[in-house]
Amino acid sequence: MFAAGRETQGAIARRLGVSRQSVMRWYRAWRKGGRPSLRAAGRAGRKPRLAPEQMGRVEMALRQGPRAHGFRTNLWTLPRVARVIQQLTGVQYHPGHVWRLLGALDWTLQRPAKRAEERNEAAIQHWKTTRWPAVKKTLAGAAPGSSSRTRAASPSGRRSAARGRPAARRPS
Repeated sequence: MFAAGRETQGAIARRLGVSRQSVMRWYRAWRKGGRPSLRAAGRAGRKPRLAPEQMGRVEMALRQGPRAHGFRTNLWTLPRVARVIQQLTGVQYHPGHVWRLLGALDWTLQRPAKRAEERNEAAIQHWKTTRWPAVKKTLAGAAPGSSSRTRAASPSGRRSAARGRPAARRPS
């Protein structure tokens, strides 16, 4: 694009959907080092500590479930996942960072429904059908009212003795 010289940097930016500053930076790099200088610099940031095959092993272990790895309940927590990662790969992660690894594996947060084991569904249904209708508030008991204190029919407003303008006070 730069070599042809037919388009302005603004037109190139619009066509590629980038800022003009990026195109100007690319142009300077191209002028200085030619086409090879426009190659991507590579991955930014720290390299991942787990290789893709290690991540695959971790995912397979997670799919086996927590009980397969010696945990008493069938619920994955971040500290548990961190422990399994360390056992499988020897790499130690902080439980707070494990969340990012799970996101990379397309795992999402799922909370179990919190219901007591002693829950009695029959008693709950009976209460809903017999007791709840008696306790529930209804609109029939409420009378229309006004929140305005200036309204004449307002029960909370003060009433004056006489209508009209108040009488003038006499000097004492």
